Amino acid sequence: MNAVVVAVVLMLVLSLARMHVMLSMIVAAFVGGLVGGLSINDTLNAFNDGIGGGAGIALSYAMLGVFAVAISLSGLPQLLADSMLKKVGVQNESGSQWLAQGLLAMLLVAAVCSQNLVPIHIAFIPILVPPLLMVMAKLKLDRRLIACVLTFGLITPYMFLPVGFGAIYLDKILLGQVAAAGLDVEGVSVVEAMALPAAGMLFGLLVAGFVSYRKPREYSLEKIDAAENGQREYNAKSLWVAGVAIVAAFAIQLITDSMVLGAMAGFLLFSATGVIRWNESEGVILDGIKMMASIGFIMIAANGFSEVLKTTGHIDLLVNGAADFLGDNKALTSFLLLLVGLLLTMGIGSSFSTIPIIAAIYVPLCMAMGFSPLAIVALIGTAGALGDAGSPASDSTLGPTAGLNADGQHNHMRDTVIPTFLHFNLPLLAAGWLATMVL
Repeated sequence: MNAVVVAVVLMLVLSLARMHVMLSMIVAAFVGGLVGGLSINDTLNAFNDGIGGGAGIALSYAMLGVFAVAISLSGLPQLLADSMLKKVGVQNESGSQWLAQGLLAMLLVAAVCSQNLVPIHIAFIPILVPPLLMVMAKLKLDRRLIACVLTFGLITPYMFLPVGFGAIYLDKILLGQVAAAGLDVEGVSVVEAMALPAAGMLFGLLVAGFVSYRKPREYSLEKIDAAENGQREYNAKSLWVAGVAIVAAFAIQLITDSMVLGAMAGFLLFSATGVIRWNESEGVILDGIKMMASIGFIMIAANGFSEVLKTTGHIDLLVNGAADFLGDNKALTSFLLLLVGLLLTMGIGSSFSTIPIIAAIYVPLCMAMGFSPLAIVALIGTAGALGDAGSPASDSTLGPTAGLNADGQHNHMRDTVIPTFLHFNLPLLAAGWLATMVL
């Protein structure tokens, strides 16, 4: 039995059974290693080698959490929430619908900008979303829809627009890896190749908004009040400092390519101006670390999980076995290779890490079967992106949960993972397959 299949399925089953995602990944990694023929010591060594690569990610998320708490204490997000709450109270039913649609549009724009215009990824979620939970509750917005909106905005831009994280995914990783594997990408338009898959993502978002989650959903206002712990006070100074700190953090991140330095600079500005007093800074740091610690440790475990699967050698066996089984049937080969990509990304939790694993195997296989260069790029790009939505270990699902579950009323698996899996992976799989057939 293939170790990759066993490990990923076990991780998903344990997560759905309410075991914490991090513990599920550790258990699944060791079971996968043993199934793949590794000894306990070899599995442990591979896991330890992998988790070292996740330390930088964990530190980045911890500092982003600290910065998010500092911004929340400035009152800037609360100002936005207060202004929207005032409008909720005076709107009729039609006006409330327009306000809800405006809120969804604002979150979508913020998510898209976080990938391309101002590449901060999920850092905006713990800053922007928790103060808006009361607004969402009074508008009776289904948080599963919010999760789908955020996940769409976190994934689709990088898989279609070659700017920001998209430049890394499309140009450096996708085109770079397929070229290194022997494919001539001269004249290949990566935007054209990924247009149909991106349309599949858009279709899933429209289904979520207009079909699946259009009905009102009730949430406990008392729990939101308790989580907010009262209204945060703000004044002109704190708001101005918050604005300057955000700009400074973004600028430093763009210049240094370091989320850690950007978030640290923003936090130090809050402390230097007295918005956060020095004797309060330790508590703020601890609160920020607690906010994002879960995401950081899950990402560390995902790196170890990935390294164990690579060490077993069963990724190659899975792909080659699928190719041998299907022979020269291009339609079935494309479909199965996309499924393998879905399985890998759901386990690893990162589309950026999946492409380097599969490109060296997929490119020669697809070239031998007569796929066009454009179709090969579409297939590998889609195979990498598949599973980013719907993966328990992906920051594209962990980020939305971190914001939406601030009051304990949003379950990671039931309210983020399963909805995003159904609404994005299924249409993306179909659209990616269609792209490989027509390009």
